Amino acid sequence: MPYVDGFVLAVPKDNIEAYKALAKTACAIWMEHGALDYVECIGDDVPYGELTSFPRAVMAKEDEIVVFAWIVYRDRETRDTVNKKVMADPRLKLDGMPFDGKRMIYGGFTTLLRASDVMG
Repeated sequence: MPYVDGFVLAVPKDNIEAYKALAKTACAIWMEHGALDYVECIGDDVPYGELTSFPRAVMAKEDEIVVFAWIVYRDRETRDTVNKKVMADPRLKLDGMPFDGKRMIYGGFTTLLRASDVMG
C-alpha cells in the first residue's frame, strides 16, 4: 500500500504566486527523487469551524489562504529515502519561505483504503 505525507499550511494571499513557484520546484524535486505523486490544493471551501477546522489548525489569518497538499510514495521506506535526498538537494535551499513554516502541519500516513481496493 502507498505511503502518504500530508501537509496543511496558511499562505498569505500576496504570496500565492511565490508559493506556486516554490510548489512547482518542490514537485519536480520530489518526483525526480522517487515520489509517485505530488499534489498542492488551495482552499476554496474551508470554513472556520467552531471547535476545529483547517483554518484553526494552522492559525490562518484574514489575509491567508489554507493549502492542503500531499505526496505519495511506494512505501514508508521509499518515503524515508526520497525525503533524505530531497532535504539534501541544493535547489531547496531558500533564503525565505512564502509562508510561516512554524504553523505548517505535516505527517506521514500508511494507506488504510483505496477506491481501487474496494471497487476492483
